[in-house]
Amino acid sequence: MSDILTGLKVPDFSAPASGGKEFRLTALRGQPLVLYFYPKDNTPGCTEEGRQFAALYGQFQKHKCAIYGISRDSLRSHENFKAKMHFPFELLSDPDEHLCNMFGVIRMKNMYGKKVRGIERSTFVIDVDQVLRRAWRGVKVPGHATEVLDFVKSL
Repeated sequence: MSDILTGLKVPDFSAPASGGKEFRLTALRGQPLVLYFYPKDNTPGCTEEGRQFAALYGQFQKHKCAIYGISRDSLRSHENFKAKMHFPFELLSDPDEHLCNMFGVIRMKNMYGKKVRGIERSTFVIDVDQVLRRAWRGVKVPGHATEVLDFVKSL
């Protein structure tokens, strides 16, 4: 389902989450949701992106908006990353790329002159009715979390 489009209802899905939890989309019906896909735990850009969402977490909470970070890393890696960075939100593990494919975030990228397949940094806002309201692809980290918060405030 790599063709999830803005304005369409997002199909239910589940994924293992940090904190020993299981994420299920339908369990969050009635509140907005931010899903941000990032390439890899403990890398500079991904760490900074998580820090920015963490810094604004209280403001997202005021709008009853949940935040989840998603990468292909293992739950163990996520647990360590979350603890190290003191993230107040859970991270979802997608090692089989089910969610990555569903949201169409896997791309060929250049790393040190080599083509590699990886996650294109992307963020999605899903509304209270579980309709995709906004997608950002090819995200640049500086200021992004603030832009997402501003959009959430407009819902």
